[in-house]
Amino acid sequence: MKFNKVLETIRTYEAGKPIELVVREFGIDAKDVVKLASNENPIGTNPAIAKVIRSNADIAHLYPDDSMFELKAALGAKFSVGEKNIIIGAGSDQVLEFISRALLNEETSILMSAVTFAMYEIYARQMGAQVIRTKSWEHKYDEFIEAYEEHKPKIIYICTPNNPTGDATEREEVLKIIEAVDQDTLVVVDGAYMEYAAAKDAKYAITPKDLLGYENVIYLGTFSKVHGLGGMRVGYGIAPAGLIGELYKMRPPFNITTLSLCVAIEACKDNTFVEKSIALHQEQIKRYEVFAKEHGFAYIDSYTNFITYLFDDRMDSTEIADALLRRGVIIRNLASYGMNALRITIGTEAQNNIFFKHFSEVIS
Repeated sequence: MKFNKVLETIRTYEAGKPIELVVREFGIDAKDVVKLASNENPIGTNPAIAKVIRSNADIAHLYPDDSMFELKAALGAKFSVGEKNIIIGAGSDQVLEFISRALLNEETSILMSAVTFAMYEIYARQMGAQVIRTKSWEHKYDEFIEAYEEHKPKIIYICTPNNPTGDATEREEVLKIIEAVDQDTLVVVDGAYMEYAAAKDAKYAITPKDLLGYENVIYLGTFSKVHGLGGMRVGYGIAPAGLIGELYKMRPPFNITTLSLCVAIEACKDNTFVEKSIALHQEQIKRYEVFAKEHGFAYIDSYTNFITYLFDDRMDSTEIADALLRRGVIIRNLASYGMNALRITIGTEAQNNIFFKHFSEVIS
């Protein structure tokens, strides 16, 4: 069978290893496995959300309201934007796919930082587009504008806070980049971890309303992180109505599930769970910073629910990740991004205790 030639340039996205894999491969009891690889909310499922799932289980045979009126109304109230400014996706990943399909072809390119979310590149290559990277993983104005002026990309991706590094870009710096490009280039501001950045330092906080005045900008958000709904797959894009209208042409019907729609609506109402999640994170991440300083290796100042440890040539991230995996501790090795580094989701106190115990033994 002959496949499209563009597939030759695409590497399959490598998701964080599931608990089931560790159980199968190493014979470790599932209750003894600690997963700190996929930036899921360590608290688990919000009890209010679990109640909504149970109470709506008997309508799982029905398609969801395809207008998604209630969810759009809830998001509109939360962000002070209109219903026509919102598109819902099966995770913000799906909105990224809509964007790529709507704008890219073999004659176009995208621009992103040297190390950032892998799906930007994958979706671009599916459309045959060229991928341009800046020199560093930080979103530096000079690097972006230099590359923009040389290549005139169709899309610029600004992931802030950035995945998988954890750093963030100040709001004013993001606006400066936006204002330096012309209307024919779409700027995607991916705010999947924005709640964590906003809680840490207001100068990194960006809201969809901050960007609605720009006709060529879209803000992406998700319920997968601080809301703890990664398994329900709900994300959203917020942009001027004309842009959203064009992206709607890419959207299949009923693109999120009936239960996903129900729980996302509920999540918009309950800020207590979000506050609890952020408070736990802010408390526990300090332990990771102290540990790194005590053991003499670097880390990237994090504005997300994970931290990235950086190693010199005395340590190898692949060896460390493999050793931890055999002990039932799943973290994310960043060797595939060209970094001798580990990305670790900040867990609960108990999960972090287990991580530090095994990590200390592995690196000793």
